[in-house]
Amino acid sequence: MLVVAWLSDPGLLLPDDWPEWRGAGRRGVWNETGIVDRFSGERLAVRWRAPINSGYAGPAVSAGRVFVTDFRPSKGLEGHEGLVALDQLTGTLLWSRRWPADYAGIEYAAGPRATPTVDGDRVYALGAAGSLVCARVLDGRVLWERSFPRDFGTELPPWGMASAPLVHGNLLIAVVYGRPGAKVVAFDKYSGEEVWRALSSANSGPGYSQPILLRHEGRSMLIVWHAGGLAAIEAETGTVIWEEQFRTRMETPIATPVWRSPHLLVSAFFNGSHLFRVGSASAELLWKGGSDSGVDTDGLHALMNSPVIAGDYIYGICSYGQLRCLRLATGERVWETQAVTREKARNASAFMVRNGDRYFINNDRGELIIARLAPTGYSEISRAFLIRPTSPSGGRRELGAVNWSHPAYAGKSVFARNDEEIVCASLAAE
Repeated sequence: MLVVAWLSDPGLLLPDDWPEWRGAGRRGVWNETGIVDRFSGERLAVRWRAPINSGYAGPAVSAGRVFVTDFRPSKGLEGHEGLVALDQLTGTLLWSRRWPADYAGIEYAAGPRATPTVDGDRVYALGAAGSLVCARVLDGRVLWERSFPRDFGTELPPWGMASAPLVHGNLLIAVVYGRPGAKVVAFDKYSGEEVWRALSSANSGPGYSQPILLRHEGRSMLIVWHAGGLAAIEAETGTVIWEEQFRTRMETPIATPVWRSPHLLVSAFFNGSHLFRVGSASAELLWKGGSDSGVDTDGLHALMNSPVIAGDYIYGICSYGQLRCLRLATGERVWETQAVTREKARNASAFMVRNGDRYFINNDRGELIIARLAPTGYSEISRAFLIRPTSPSGGRRELGAVNWSHPAYAGKSVFARNDEEIVCASLAAE
């Protein structure tokens, strides 16, 4: 009966779904059991592959469907973005919806950056040029759409709109960078009508980080790390609870904030890390890194990869691909290794997802790694090739291209995309 319900009801969320950026709750945690102890060969066996167009946005998986966005150019930097739905078990195309997009002025103009957000029978997709689309999961029918530049006066930041919207109750909350006072906007998730707006866009950009929701001391807090600082907003009303102002060089907050009560960590390529202790109405800065350089780094200078807090330690990928361990209490570095990314190169990256006492790490060379992280060091269990890097690296790299897309983990499988295809590989134990 569960299988019948799964196939017939696209609004049913299964325990092993991956419905948004970094999975349920945006925590980067994969809870399925029965997963391989180690890979059987140097390459993962691909269960299915399906053609798509270019983009950085990782896939979402919900109720038997895989959702991914892409960009198809037609004339120069003009073309069409799209939201694609595939069958989770076979990769068969179920439907596709497209809308016009102009990437003029957007650097790294390969395609959308934001992972789709699935909520019940609806899926929400944000394009790099600021188009927000709500579609029906069943057949892709567009239920409503908003254009940030048209409706809110948004001026696109250099790398486009990248912050995936999130759902809270009947609200869909998005980083809009609108004017006036609309850096963050909450929409009625059913109609697309504005409910509230918060934070000024006058003095700093939106950044490229993903907002998160947390429940702390009886309050639902929306955490937004933008180019002018870190803010906690009452999710229901848009009231700013507290804001810590600090500018990020080149307006590049990218990595997702990391929450483990009562600590909130943010980390940037140039400015390094800040650790806060969060209260019900304020936040206290416990420590911050001492370097403003992406080269001469001290603690952890993450780029697009989110660190993790485990026990009394922080683990994360630094500006040149170094996996580092820091003491949570002080930010002091304990150890580092180049083993995950192989290359000590600017912007070398990898995404870490916890599964039990292990981490699945996909690096930008297209490899998937199983490893354990501990204060005593990095312990690699297994490594295999997953998907070919195809995106321009923006710098000298051994393979000439990178894969900067976060995979999804669901149904005891991994789903990964590049600029040409999306693949599914089984990670189920024999």
